[in-house]
Amino acid sequence: MSTSPAGSAPAEVPIPKQIPFIIGNEGCERFSFYGMRNILTVFLVSSLLTYLPEADRAGAAKDVFHTFVIGVYFFPLLGGWLADRFWGKYNTILWLSLVYCVGQAFLAFFVDNRTGFYAGLALIALGSGGIKPCVSAFVGDQFDQTNKHRAKVVFDAFYWIINFGSFFASLLMPIFLKQLGPAIAFGVPGVLMFISTIILWAGRKRYVMVPPAPPDPHSFLRVSRSALASGGPGLALAIFGALLAVVSFALVPTFGFVISACGALVAVIAFGGLGVNLQLDRARQHHPAEAVDGVRAVLRVLVLFALVTPFWSLFDQKASTWVLQADLMSKPSWFQSSQMQALNPALVMLLIPFNNLVLFPALKRFGFEMTALRRITIGIVSTGASWIIVGGMQVVLDGGQTFSIAWQILPYAFLTLGEVLVSATGLEFAYSQAPQSMKGALMSFWLLTVTVGNLWVLVVNASVKNATVTALIASTGFGVTAFQMFFFALFAFAAALAFGLRARSYQVVDHYRTA
Repeated sequence: MSTSPAGSAPAEVPIPKQIPFIIGNEGCERFSFYGMRNILTVFLVSSLLTYLPEADRAGAAKDVFHTFVIGVYFFPLLGGWLADRFWGKYNTILWLSLVYCVGQAFLAFFVDNRTGFYAGLALIALGSGGIKPCVSAFVGDQFDQTNKHRAKVVFDAFYWIINFGSFFASLLMPIFLKQLGPAIAFGVPGVLMFISTIILWAGRKRYVMVPPAPPDPHSFLRVSRSALASGGPGLALAIFGALLAVVSFALVPTFGFVISACGALVAVIAFGGLGVNLQLDRARQHHPAEAVDGVRAVLRVLVLFALVTPFWSLFDQKASTWVLQADLMSKPSWFQSSQMQALNPALVMLLIPFNNLVLFPALKRFGFEMTALRRITIGIVSTGASWIIVGGMQVVLDGGQTFSIAWQILPYAFLTLGEVLVSATGLEFAYSQAPQSMKGALMSFWLLTVTVGNLWVLVVNASVKNATVTALIASTGFGVTAFQMFFFALFAFAAALAFGLRARSYQVVDHYRTA
């Protein structure tokens, strides 16, 4: 670290020189991911699912899409665990990136084979999901107490480059799909993923490598187990959660494996966490105070994370429900419905600097500090507002009136503002609130909110296939799609209210490593 002469102001600590390698790696990886993700629904409807009756293809495509997203955001649990306990963050990113490359190759080679194509999606879910908690935490590891103020800038730059890659992928890949065919459209993202891996490897001698934590007798799981092992109502709650998980798996014939498995996971985490929190102090006789307090800190954060899940229910449907709605709108012959998604990252690249350089400083001058928790609360509200708008547009479309796809710009603006305030803020917030030994794991829980959010989408989609539910919706005078849109908007507003109330009593902590 540079020093200043005696009596002078401290020299400004520069951003670590290894950061451009991580940013470049992430930019290429995000182009790869969004390049295939944003054409997935269209490809499924127009090619891979043509064996189904035409009326069933859109619903089936949405189920495949959201099942894939669930997988992508479930595997961070595995990646975070591997990084924290065995391989370290860099090695976990490198090895799972190679798995990711193989998955992208499968998509390009098996565009006419459902088994091969779905295998490719599974490999991408494992590779992309596994590296997600590690990359964000790896960025944070390059900073310490001397330059942590720079981390906030870099996390925003990190999110900006994600959207830079997403913008060009969203703009170009639908054209490639239409004009060059699916093999090329899925092959180009595969090449970008390979380049991403090379960039990561090229910076290997520059990174700060925080080693994986050794076996810890006072780990999160061991402290939690000690708290539950003492018996009492906490153990009863955990057992109840386990029983609900068993019941969830018993419902596989009705709801399918993905919904049942995710429901079981939610039951175990929710009731197990409640049980541990209820009697955590009983673990103090077996573990030091700092370990018990660390577990309590994680549990407090998980409550906030749970209230963010409805945001992802709404946000991720821009690549499924909103694309299918755009198909019903008038547009130029050269414009593809899925290209509308390029508007989202373009707005992100504008809003991040505008918020940080103009809006937030202006609000601060008026005495309103845009803290992380306030940003997330307002972001969820903004996202809900975007769905009120698309719901109104759907009502018009259901009435037989067609209008320009340009009207989708308005809901995209509200949705993107919500994304910037929730997602970009959540990355840095999750890292800062995690004790050092559990950063990868807590980042995994942050990403797991996306899995749960997409689970709600699958549950709602499954429920509207029930004759009783569809009859109830018909009695409201709305079509099924419009009704779902208004339902998701109200879901978000309720979550924002609960989050805001919970945030008022949350004590923010600082878990950046010391210099």
